[in-house]
Amino acid sequence: MKNIIFKSIIIVSFLFSSVVFAIDLDEAKQKGLVGEKDNGYLGVVVAQKDAQDLIDDINAKRKAVYIELAAKNGITLQQVEKLAAQKAYDKTNSGHYLWVAGKWTKK
Repeated sequence: MKNIIFKSIIIVSFLFSSVVFAIDLDEAKQKGLVGEKDNGYLGVVVAQKDAQDLIDDINAKRKAVYIELAAKNGITLQQVEKLAAQKAYDKTNSGHYLWVAGKWTKK
């Protein structure tokens, strides 16, 4: 079951990051405006209106997918969020921000 969830999260993350938001999200991460949090969602590193709008949009879409995955696999939303966070941390490029121990840290 974990395998199915991991594969689904990978597919979803590719869809979110490379098709719909590729330039904007990549640019925001490159500029250090946003980072991946330990809850499976994006967070603001440097406050900027455009970055916050992007984060709100992506996080809402992520949550909808996480809810669907949780229901489909008979697990909790929190379990899916934790798995998604692990995958996001693994995929994060060097120099981009991660939320670690209550603060932003460059990978």
